[in-house]
Amino acid sequence: MNAPIISFEFFPPKTEAMEEKLWDSIKQLAPLCPDFVSVTYGAGGSTRERTHRTVKRILDETKLKPVAHLTCVDASKEQVDEVLREYWASGVKSIVALRGDPPTGVGTKFVANIDGYHNATDVVKAAKKIADFDVSVSFYPEKHPESPSLAHDIDVLKAKIDAGANRAISQFFCEPDKYLRFRDLAVKNGINIPLLPGIMPVGSVKGYLRMAAGCNTEVPAWFIDAFEGLDESPEVRDLVAASIASDLCTKLQTEGVSHFHFYTLNKASLALATCRRLGVKS
Repeated sequence: MNAPIISFEFFPPKTEAMEEKLWDSIKQLAPLCPDFVSVTYGAGGSTRERTHRTVKRILDETKLKPVAHLTCVDASKEQVDEVLREYWASGVKSIVALRGDPPTGVGTKFVANIDGYHNATDVVKAAKKIADFDVSVSFYPEKHPESPSLAHDIDVLKAKIDAGANRAISQFFCEPDKYLRFRDLAVKNGINIPLLPGIMPVGSVKGYLRMAAGCNTEVPAWFIDAFEGLDESPEVRDLVAASIASDLCTKLQTEGVSHFHFYTLNKASLALATCRRLGVKS
């Protein structure tokens, strides 16, 4: 089986120590030659400036292709458009267009800025209107927490594609069938852009479960059992995490998946170990 195409997601650092950790992770993962690396945008647009600085530094100091997340939360149309113009002028030609989580937290009601865009489709349209951005969007294989059905999610994804989206990246999931069911439904409905599975090796079991609950990701009992008793054994936990993540990717490869997007949480070791198990080498 051929080594897959890979990409990585990072988040902008809040402190000097976190910045050092981020750049150490980037240096460790860069030799794997990822297709791109994305940088997140905090809830409510809270990391706008730090996201921009991180993306610009990746562009200036590495050979990696940076992709900047952009949301419309708590921002006017002009503010979002300004960010897009700044990115394009600075050489950042790729974005991940998202609505974003409400500043009041996941699970609370989203209220658009009175002068702002209302959803990710609007952000895609804005990006394409300003310049010929390469645009990625998101999808939830197990249904968006606010969505009434998977069919509705398919309609939303089709609207984003009609607006100009070039690919979609999934929220993380634990079992291959979750992704494959969505992919097959998407293909059945005429969707033919790349649908990249988002893979998140477990760094902290508690943190993983918290994020899973917030994004409607089902965590099966066998998955939880695999990490039982390993809170005080981080090295063993990491070995288990890399093994489970690589097994998930291998099963998806047998179903024709060739590109995996890893949520690194700025920790290189887990993503690196998983990629090595998949045959990705520097």
